[in-house]
Amino acid sequence: MKHTLQLESISKWLPTASKPIIISGPCSAETEEQTIATAKQLAATGKVHALRAGIWKPRTRPGQYEGAGEEGLKWLIAAKKETGLPVTTEVANAAHVEACLKAGVDILWVGARTTVNPFSVQEVADSLKGVDIPVMVKNPINPDLELWIGALERLNKAGLTKLAAIHRGFSSFEKGPFRNAPMWDMAIELKTRIPELDIICDPSHISGNRELISFISQKALDLDMAGLMIESHINPDAAWSDAKQQVTPANLGKIIDGLVVRTVSSDNKTFKDTLSILREQIDQLDDEIMSKMAARMKISEKIGQYKKENGVTILQVARWEEIIQTRITLGKAMGLNADFTSDLLKLIHQESIQIQTKVMNKVEERV
Repeated sequence: MKHTLQLESISKWLPTASKPIIISGPCSAETEEQTIATAKQLAATGKVHALRAGIWKPRTRPGQYEGAGEEGLKWLIAAKKETGLPVTTEVANAAHVEACLKAGVDILWVGARTTVNPFSVQEVADSLKGVDIPVMVKNPINPDLELWIGALERLNKAGLTKLAAIHRGFSSFEKGPFRNAPMWDMAIELKTRIPELDIICDPSHISGNRELISFISQKALDLDMAGLMIESHINPDAAWSDAKQQVTPANLGKIIDGLVVRTVSSDNKTFKDTLSILREQIDQLDDEIMSKMAARMKISEKIGQYKKENGVTILQVARWEEIIQTRITLGKAMGLNADFTSDLLKLIHQESIQIQTKVMNKVEERV
């Protein structure tokens, strides 16, 4: 279901920015010297359109650096005066909003730990009624698209139209190569539901490791995201928070230079004609896949009836294991990724079980 929000694109509230929009700065504003020095080096690269720094840091456990507080806003504004670049920071409640507005912060963002709580988002929204300021909303920690959309809706209903989303990945119990699982499908679904919404990717929090930032950044641009928020510090290894995922301003420049920026479409007639032919082929194949899938489920229904008549359970573990092993092997031979084949088979199996469950638990009408 598509959602209609009254939105202004980032290009209107960051008029000097070009795609990709780059927002960068330290994870935390630690000292005035560190904040301003980082900002000046970032500005010198000529690639940054806005400066970021955490002033209030929501930490998992006490005892970790929780930010400089309102004193840090002075450093952020000083960095703005030194560089001429707009500045942004995270807010989690009405007090934060009031302090930022008073200090002259240009852009606010709602963090992942706040997005997950509608009460907190509503407090921020209420405190911004009648204020014409851009607000970016990070995805919630857990993969809940409705919470993400709900936060944007609450702000929009408060009269805020300069909105953008930040894709920073999702927490997962499973350990993988990333700090936060990208779950690109969530960002794609958000864009599908709200096409006019600009999405900024946060490769720093997705990767948790500066070595992966280039990879994540390119992936985000290939998915037509509007820009990147990358954490940068004059001395990353000495950073007071999230040291491993920050890069120096010089390395940020190299990362940006190495990115390939592609367009959404092309005016080349040959390209358009070829793409049209290929898409027609895709459409035909999709029709065949849907037809075959429907036929498969009809057979699953017959199997369910046969099991019911013979008092046999729905789940047959040995048969399922056989399907997984043989189909993945076949898929590999045909050039299909094993994880893709496994995920596809699991979805098909779940649907087959649901169909057989309905058949086996159907109460026959008595005449």
